Amino acid sequence: MSVPPVVELPNVVDVVNIGLPLFETALRAQEQAVIGVDWRIPAGGDSEAVAALARLLGPRADRIERANAEVIRRLNEGVPMLVGIDRAGDVIPGFGGRDVLHCGPAIAWQDMPDPLQRSVRAAVVAEGWAEDVAAAGALVESGQVRLKPANEHSTVVPMATSIGPSAPVYVVQNEAGGTTAYSSINQGSGAVQWFGVDNDHAIERLRFVRDAVGPVLAEALASRGPVDVFALAAQGVPMGDDVHMRVQATTNLFLRDLLPYLVRSTHPAAPEVATFLSGNHLMFLNVAMAAAKSLVEWARDVPESSIVTTMSRNGSTYGVRLAGGGDWFLAPSPPIQDALYYPGYGPETSAPDIGDSAVLELVGLGGPAAANSPAVAGFLGGRMSDAIAATRSMQRICAGESPRFRLPILDNIGTPVGVDVRKVVELGITPAVNTGVIHASDGSGQVGAGVAWAPIACFIDALLDLDRRLA
Repeated sequence: MSVPPVVELPNVVDVVNIGLPLFETALRAQEQAVIGVDWRIPAGGDSEAVAALARLLGPRADRIERANAEVIRRLNEGVPMLVGIDRAGDVIPGFGGRDVLHCGPAIAWQDMPDPLQRSVRAAVVAEGWAEDVAAAGALVESGQVRLKPANEHSTVVPMATSIGPSAPVYVVQNEAGGTTAYSSINQGSGAVQWFGVDNDHAIERLRFVRDAVGPVLAEALASRGPVDVFALAAQGVPMGDDVHMRVQATTNLFLRDLLPYLVRSTHPAAPEVATFLSGNHLMFLNVAMAAAKSLVEWARDVPESSIVTTMSRNGSTYGVRLAGGGDWFLAPSPPIQDALYYPGYGPETSAPDIGDSAVLELVGLGGPAAANSPAVAGFLGGRMSDAIAATRSMQRICAGESPRFRLPILDNIGTPVGVDVRKVVELGITPAVNTGVIHASDGSGQVGAGVAWAPIACFIDALLDLDRRLA
């Protein structure tokens, strides 16, 4: 009878671990050599999504890649120019009368979260359609005020902003694409409408922006001439801005550009406006948003692309749209997962993710630029390696790289551009959006800031729709 061979086990084992982080952690705790591979089952194992990915990354990939190359070209080569500031009802297409534009996808009044309802009521009072917020709410509820998503009118507004026809807006033109986009003027910090506040102070701030800040800035801009928005942003990123959560450097560059013309203003409120501008470190945010919108509007015309060109939240739903497709795909708006709160506040007091500012993450700003921003790192654990990880995460789901927004901390590489829905669904990694946090119900305004990770469900639905459209 033969003797079974003796199997000698090795004394030392080098391990490559694929997709089992707990096993990898246990080995490291035992001081064993291990290489970890971050792998997940594609699309979380969803058979319909896996089948769609097989087609979109297989036989249909060439068509998609050609379309995506054109989308990335448009996002990178368009030159958004701030050309003016005007009354919203006079320049925004399809907007006027008793209309109010709001952030995020379309939503009925009764479904709006508390901060957005407060914002709408404040806008209605500022327009002079109602004497107080109680009367404003009744007016909206009766249907005498029409609520429209700003995104459907080439407009983007941050946080819980809503605007009426008399509000001043930035006008940004992208000549190469023939697109024009708009955004409101930032109201600054404190008890303000864009943070979901509808008290007398917030309403007075809206009037001040309309009657003083808007005219003074419009006069200065008319004297100065068009401003290359992303030329300023490209300077701000190496100075620590992500141009979303942290905008101080780019705001200072913007106001420096306008300073010679601001000091010549003959408007009686010019000194008061100057004081306001000097204390508003978020002033450039809205300008950058309008610039980004002008580019994604151009990119939206490209058929057969898998690139996301709309990403927006109304505090109740999170919506995305793809280039070449007009349909919204919705999921519940998530909480802000990585956040720092003011004393006395926390997740239990915070509203879900809200606002149109995620348009910045689609053009290489915000989350894609996190790596070079110590301010953003503070919300992700405090280390620059955490901020770098956020940018690296965006690299994995983006189709291109920005030639203008450079990250010195990463050997001057460009920020990732063009969120590809195929990569999002395949890897289960959703875009990170740098954002503020506002109170869920008491109208006290901002209670913190942080990073919100988009829900996967709306991206899966968008992927399945792309698969059907290309069939």
